[in-house]
Amino acid sequence: MPSNASKPRLRSKLWFDNPDNPGMTALYLERYLNYGLTREELTCGKPIIGIAQSGSDLSPCNRHHLELAKRVREGIHDAGGLAFEFPTHPIQETGKRPTAALDRNLSYLSLVEVLFGYPLDGVVLTTGCDKTTPAAIMAAATVNLPAIVLSGGPMLNGWWKGERAGSGTVVWWARQEHAAGRMSYKEFIELVASSAPSIGHCNTMGTASTMNALAEALGLSLPGCAAIPAPYRERAQIAYETGRRAVEIVREDLKPSDILTRAAFENAIVACSAIGGSTNAPIHINAIARHIGVELAIKDWETVGYDVPLLVNMQPAGHYLGEEYYRAGGLPAVLHELLGAGRLHAEALTINGARMGDNVRHSETQNEDVIRRYGSPLKQHAGFKVLSGNLFDSAIMKTSVISQEFHERYLSTPHDPNAFEGRAVVFDGPEDYHRRIDDPSLQIDEHSMLFMRGAGPIGYPGSAEVVNMQPPAALIKQGITSLPCIGDGRQSGTSASPSILNASPEAVVGGGLALLRTGDRVRIDLNKGTANILIPDAELAGRREEFTRNGEKYPASQTPWQEIQRAMVDQLADGMVLRPAVKYQRVAQKSSPRDNH
Repeated sequence: MPSNASKPRLRSKLWFDNPDNPGMTALYLERYLNYGLTREELTCGKPIIGIAQSGSDLSPCNRHHLELAKRVREGIHDAGGLAFEFPTHPIQETGKRPTAALDRNLSYLSLVEVLFGYPLDGVVLTTGCDKTTPAAIMAAATVNLPAIVLSGGPMLNGWWKGERAGSGTVVWWARQEHAAGRMSYKEFIELVASSAPSIGHCNTMGTASTMNALAEALGLSLPGCAAIPAPYRERAQIAYETGRRAVEIVREDLKPSDILTRAAFENAIVACSAIGGSTNAPIHINAIARHIGVELAIKDWETVGYDVPLLVNMQPAGHYLGEEYYRAGGLPAVLHELLGAGRLHAEALTINGARMGDNVRHSETQNEDVIRRYGSPLKQHAGFKVLSGNLFDSAIMKTSVISQEFHERYLSTPHDPNAFEGRAVVFDGPEDYHRRIDDPSLQIDEHSMLFMRGAGPIGYPGSAEVVNMQPPAALIKQGITSLPCIGDGRQSGTSASPSILNASPEAVVGGGLALLRTGDRVRIDLNKGTANILIPDAELAGRREEFTRNGEKYPASQTPWQEIQRAMVDQLADGMVLRPAVKYQRVAQKSSPRDNH
């Protein structure tokens, strides 16, 4: 923990209590008094804590933060601080077109400017829906003010005809049923709506639950915060405690750089495997690592996390939903099992000032069917496989959702286990897929592989969750509900499809997917970690020359931000960050913003 030998000088004093610059001090003070604050409040040495408000009518998964912020304020006040609440750029996965991922970096940029340029000594980061969590942490990492994460928590369980209806996950199943003619449009809509019964983010282990769990695994949330369902009283209680702790970390000068070490990132990787976390996690965690200056490569997700067992029996990799997960002990119970197995860096510092091992040492599971013991998991090896070859430099496959049916069909050839070959069917963007998937001339059968390209950070733009493609309706009616899917985009963390995703580099910048043609044979070998088009090198070189000559076409930018991001965004394997931004680190310690008059 940082030394408390000398009390840190509050940043806010540069605005509100700076006798060396009375003209500017008076200018800053007078306007912050005009809605009822007193000069004494602003100058008496109270830490000013920002509440980065991600709740809004445009962000239904985070909207209850508008209420939770009241409890955060009370906690800040009772600990001797002063709360300044401000909005962040809205990011709602199910609302923003063309993709919410387009806005992660935009929200990051705007929050960096707020944290650096306004009189804040620390910040409570309110998070929930998928990208709100990494955007907030990336910004806090860049500025390096004392920061603590308050997640909003999952919705209550959804139910449909007596069965659990998990948000997101049920959509993919319902689409298959509707395509096969076994479900009407009315039933389809009613089923999907049943999966979202209350305030909160996804009640499955999608990207929202994953990223808020990993914020806790990194050490940035109070222990137990991530899993509390949004409507439960404990959610408002931990909001109060988070507000109190926000004041304390300013006084202790406990910053993101003290917590976000290599050990913390490795804890997040093993936790992600154990909970059956989203395939979007490597993108966001790698982005946070780049902004704090910790070396973390996409291959680390396999090296550190592949052999970690699946401990959480929660959709889409399991059976239960968020309420049962919380009652079974939430993330602390998972980390307790990992600690006992020697898979956790116990010495990693966390936001409550204690070490990770001390936080979870006594947090045993309360339901061994929901959170398994390390020695009796749902699956032995549940981490991501990282593949490479002439199709891409890297892509990931989530092994915790490989079903028995998928394994038997594609990965159980006696003389060639854990490998499969097939005929490629290539789609250029989701519109092309939806237009042609049921075209019989494509000759798609159970041995085909579906490819999606043009869905990456530049090509889409922003990278879209479109790779988990369902088979043609004719195959679904025959009982074939999944085909191998591969692409340079992403898929929802709520999907149970064992797709090969996040291919880097993407097709539009010359990744191998750009050279692939429908009818090519492709081989995937999980044992070797390879993914290759099975054509002669000379043919591949000829296609490369043709691509270089003609280039790859993609849809024109529709807004200024789309064009700006396309010009400077990195690939998915490297966190999809803005390349010029990663050189700005610990900016609050390096300089103070210039006066404005």
